[in-house]
Amino acid sequence: MVSKPSPYESLPREQMIVRDHLALDRTRLANERTLLAYLRSGVSLVLAGATLLHFSQGTWLEWVGVACIPVGVLTLLFGTWRFVTTGKRLRRISG
Repeated sequence: MVSKPSPYESLPREQMIVRDHLALDRTRLANERTLLAYLRSGVSLVLAGATLLHFSQGTWLEWVGVACIPVGVLTLLFGTWRFVTTGKRLRRISG
């Protein structure tokens, strides 16, 4: 997947105005909030899967529990990967 160049990449840092700097700060904060949402969702899925495995009486609940754990781990990994790649792009833009 090829990422599109950002319009900020062609703009020298010295030409960025206050609005541009504030937009980058807001984007960094949004990136952190997104990471926290991925982490919260991943941990919830892992805990839900472990709870279902522990308390389930039927086989279908065990299968749901078994499915929740790897999906939660994948959610954690994907969220972390996305946070890191977006952070690298933001650092490249801000210089």
